[in-house]
Amino acid sequence: MPEGHSVHRIARQFRHNFVGKTVRASSPQGRFAEGAAVLDGRTITDVDAVGKQMFMHFGDDVWLRVHLGMYGAWDFAGQITTDPTIESAAGRMGQTNQRGTVLADADADADVDADTDAEAETAAPASDAPRTGKRRVAAAGNKRDDVLLAELRDADGEDSVSSIGAPRRARVRMSEQTKGLPEDDETFPPEPVGAVRVRLLSDTTVADLRGPTACEVVTGADVQRVIDSLGPDPQHDDTQAAEDRFTATVRKKPTPIGLLLMDQKVVSGIGNVYRAELLFRAKVNPHTPGKLVPEETVRGIWRDWVRLLAIGIETGQMMTMDDLDDEGYRLAMASRADRHWVYKREGLPCRVCGTHISLEEMGARKLYWCPVCQA
Repeated sequence: MPEGHSVHRIARQFRHNFVGKTVRASSPQGRFAEGAAVLDGRTITDVDAVGKQMFMHFGDDVWLRVHLGMYGAWDFAGQITTDPTIESAAGRMGQTNQRGTVLADADADADVDADTDAEAETAAPASDAPRTGKRRVAAAGNKRDDVLLAELRDADGEDSVSSIGAPRRARVRMSEQTKGLPEDDETFPPEPVGAVRVRLLSDTTVADLRGPTACEVVTGADVQRVIDSLGPDPQHDDTQAAEDRFTATVRKKPTPIGLLLMDQKVVSGIGNVYRAELLFRAKVNPHTPGKLVPEETVRGIWRDWVRLLAIGIETGQMMTMDDLDDEGYRLAMASRADRHWVYKREGLPCRVCGTHISLEEMGARKLYWCPVCQA
């Protein structure tokens, strides 16, 4: 299932390419024909994400809510722009205290400010509709080293700006069909590929949604109800109150911490990968009841989630290893096998103690953990 960082990246894509533009909406698959008819001809005024939910405002009291679920993904084609952070993030993660790859040009190592407000990047039209939360976008003006960036691209395409969501191997993506076409090719917009639930089309860019768990037209009140039902998301709310809420919720529960981190009512956006990695980094046994995890440890997990989520949004990859040398960082950016401490490493030696990583089922999902480091 796409985790929270992917949904925030998709929201950024829409803010850069669709906000302020009037769109044609359709449902090539036919399952969203009535909803598309409501959206067709409207102007997108705002887009935001909370956890694994995305909300798109079409003016008045008309919103589109999308939850990708296990199989959902958005494909973008045509003229695709994104913010400087995503475009130049590979190898330059100084703002998150992650060791960055040294580029050929010294200026390329300049840090970026992770607390720059996105309003400076994308000015959405004013609206009286409910806001779906605070945005944070890092600004970057670094020079690019195209050779190195190509080396750092993820072989599985996680860092793609044209196809974001469920694993790429699960379907033939529109962006792959159109890859290499000139910008002025007369085939724009490309024909829909596969079962497209909804297509949003501007004069220059097209976005196709496939396989979502939820895709519905809702009101602002509906949006607020969904948000109120979710646990805190650091990209939506990174205040002390959000940390306190998460900590209090975890510490009153007898439920194992490994299940609590996957509960979207406890904390938003964490999925199977981040669950395993956060618990390993905190050296917490996933079976420990939440109420028995020390308060400072719970707060540490939240703060680590703040940090890892920012890295995931900026690089497009769930990078969870720190202090890598240049070669280690190149390998990690290019391959999932070199990116994580325990996730999908069952039977392999722990990178810290050498004990074989364990695999079991918890909450109908695979759980990876080290029985020694997380004893």
